[in-house]
Amino acid sequence: MRLESTDRTVGTILGSEIQKRYGSTLSDDTYTVNFTGGAGQSFGAFIPKGLTLCITGDANDAFGKGLSGGKLVLKKPDTFCGKSEENIIAGNVALFGATSGKAFINGVAGERFCVRNSGASVVAEGCGDHGLEYMTGGVAVILGRTGKNLCAGMSGGVAYILDEAHEVYKHLNHELVTMYSLDDEASAFSDTSDEAVLKSLIEEHYKETASEVAKQLLDDWQSAKTKFKKIIPRDYLRIKSEIRAQKAAGLSEEDALLAAFKKVTA
Repeated sequence: MRLESTDRTVGTILGSEIQKRYGSTLSDDTYTVNFTGGAGQSFGAFIPKGLTLCITGDANDAFGKGLSGGKLVLKKPDTFCGKSEENIIAGNVALFGATSGKAFINGVAGERFCVRNSGASVVAEGCGDHGLEYMTGGVAVILGRTGKNLCAGMSGGVAYILDEAHEVYKHLNHELVTMYSLDDEASAFSDTSDEAVLKSLIEEHYKETASEVAKQLLDDWQSAKTKFKKIIPRDYLRIKSEIRAQKAAGLSEEDALLAAFKKVTA
């Protein structure tokens, strides 16, 4: 199906009907709809788990707004000869307020990318100014340049940024977030390594979009992984690390969370 900029909130009504009928019981990709062209504002807004929307072309502002468990794939046409990491393919405020699900963007997202993301896993090949503002959860992977003011007000979640130019540190508020290398054990808070999480998302990005950037990284992974920086809020790292320690001591998930909260707020 071909879309134009006047086609707004595509997929949202379908997602609503799926949610009413099935709740969150469906597996990923149970329903998949493919589009071409230029999507209007709020493509894939609020779509639930089980629904996948793929568009070959580009998308206007608020792509994936409020994503609620579904999957979004935005990729460039085969006829496009430019470099995806140098061209904007999604407008401003992509994935604003996303709560869960995944999104793969085969190009650069505009300004205010992933603002208030609280649980979605998202991959893009660059973003504009004010990316990842007020994130409270989820994972953001950026395989390219970022604009000024990155991770402002970020209180949760994790970002993995390809930092080939060694300039990400210039864009951060270091009072709130800390930057680590991928293998820095001081930033570990999960039994799954950062490398495994990052590589898995890049592999999925390549599978969904045939991204040339992703392919280059995966083809020389041992070198590529050294160019990534992990960005995580200080307080978020502290509470997650304490939860991990409490669970290692034998506490249940719920008890570990309570014990960790008491300790870090004492």
